[in-house]
Amino acid sequence: MKNEKITNRMNEYLRGIVMNLPEGPGVYQYLNEKGTIIYVGKAKNLKRRVYSYFSKDHDSFKTKLLVTKIVDIRYIVVNSEEDALLLENNLIKKYKPHYNVLLKDDKTYPSLCITNEAFPKVIKTRQIIKNRGTYYGPYSNVGMMYVLLDLIKHLYPLRTCNLNLSKENIQKGKFKVCLEYHIGNCKGPCVGKQSTEDYSKNIEEIKRILGGEIQEISKEIYEEMKRLSIDLKFEDAEILKRRYLLLEKYRSKSEIVNPSLHNIDVFTIEENGNKSAFINYLHITKGAINQAFTFEYQKRLNESKEELLALGIVEMRERYKSQAEEIIIPFPIDLELKDIVQSIPQRGDKKKLLELSLMNVKQYKLDRLKQAEKLNPEQRGVRLMKEIQALLHLDKLPIRIESFDNSNIQGSDAVAACIVFEKLKPCKKEYRKYNIKTVIGADDYASMAEVVRRRYGRLKEENSPLPDLIITDGGAGQMEIVRKVIEDELNLKIPIAGLAKDGRHRTSKLLFGFPPATIGLKQNSAMFKLMETIQNEVHRFAITFHRDKRSKHQITSVLDNIKGIGEKTKNTLLKKYKSVNRIKSAEEKELIELIGIAKTKIIKEELKGE
Repeated sequence: MKNEKITNRMNEYLRGIVMNLPEGPGVYQYLNEKGTIIYVGKAKNLKRRVYSYFSKDHDSFKTKLLVTKIVDIRYIVVNSEEDALLLENNLIKKYKPHYNVLLKDDKTYPSLCITNEAFPKVIKTRQIIKNRGTYYGPYSNVGMMYVLLDLIKHLYPLRTCNLNLSKENIQKGKFKVCLEYHIGNCKGPCVGKQSTEDYSKNIEEIKRILGGEIQEISKEIYEEMKRLSIDLKFEDAEILKRRYLLLEKYRSKSEIVNPSLHNIDVFTIEENGNKSAFINYLHITKGAINQAFTFEYQKRLNESKEELLALGIVEMRERYKSQAEEIIIPFPIDLELKDIVQSIPQRGDKKKLLELSLMNVKQYKLDRLKQAEKLNPEQRGVRLMKEIQALLHLDKLPIRIESFDNSNIQGSDAVAACIVFEKLKPCKKEYRKYNIKTVIGADDYASMAEVVRRRYGRLKEENSPLPDLIITDGGAGQMEIVRKVIEDELNLKIPIAGLAKDGRHRTSKLLFGFPPATIGLKQNSAMFKLMETIQNEVHRFAITFHRDKRSKHQITSVLDNIKGIGEKTKNTLLKKYKSVNRIKSAEEKELIELIGIAKTKIIKEELKGE
């Protein structure tokens, strides 16, 4: 019933978007049939939030009506919930969507301003006034802004008055010190007790803090704190320690809003093989992202990513009538635009914007691939095989993968198993079981060498197809054992990989090459899930075979000691029941039909004590 309701509210196009949304912070935009943005919202988890609009009944008539008007969904991914809050604020002001509740006072987030005057002040403000001073922020976390103000107050005693502290007024003695001077919050520049040079030095350090030089200032305070401790000035050192800890807590400003970034275009590109490329475009105006789009460009003549990016820049700037005087790009391109500066930032706020654009274009590509894979499931397998091929530097796609595992209890009933995956799916008719014949005791390496030798020696002799990749479950040691048999003994060339476990005995790394290089596996990634599936399957197959052999061995031992039960009867019972417990619990009538009255009586009598 629930799925029927969702289907009624979502067509296949919207379903494809919603089910592939990333599960991270961001901003979503709902569009109507005219392509107009009718609602902008923020989310800690984009997929969960957007899905909720279509998956439950809403009490609000406005929300119900909104859902019926949605024909398309756009989204922008960001790094944090605070960034989503800021971006939502900017986009609501730009587009004024019909279904958003607009704030009556047009409230904005506060900024800090260092005023342009003699002996500048540091003030908080919600208004950006030209030529008033230098602005920093805005701050979505207002509490953190007050922590920063308090930090500045403790580090640098500044004036808070509105007096005109011109050189002439100070020299004429127009002012007297106030309470702030007497309690140590101000050094009295109004009466000449603090020089312009000393005050300006403090202001420059404050600008460094507000400009994000947290590490440098923290280091300087820490060094001063150590010096005071050495000089036994523990009270002064304790004051600096508190300031140091406050400074360490300070969260640098968000990359989403920075007033110093104005009239800038940001472009990044992500290729999709030889077929196409995705290009993301961000436009920054007055310190805010107010446009964000991603498009797919088809390759016609095997164009390079530099050529495609240049084409996308010209096309998008024309389409959106951009007047930006600077474009931020990830690498040099052969494109000259009149009066336009091209930047390839290596650090700072511009670099963060470039990274944000790249994060969005990669997410867009991933979503499009997921949608395509749902329509054609085989594409997912091909993509994953290509990923394995690239990671392990294989000559061809790993269409056929084989994996081995051993199983024994203190060397008894030692067995091994080989499983086969074709096109990343288990091919159970190709699975093979092996009784270990040449190894005495528990020796996993020797057992592995035997089974690999038997497996590929036979394939070589029969001229049968070899696997494209062998995966061992025992790390670097087992990889080397397999390599020696494959290359040194059999003169074959088959790529070998290994799975390594972490301290909690969980698969965490893929090993490849000799000596092995380590490739980290991200949990929940498609690669991790595939390797985990292969590992679990070969382990299951080996354990099941070992358990069956052990049970058979146990039954054989028990039946061998029963007088009057021959080989034929024993095999009949083994085939039917597999274990002693099953024979004991079998119905007498069933046993009589299988082996006759006399033998049933003997079996039942002998197994009473077992």
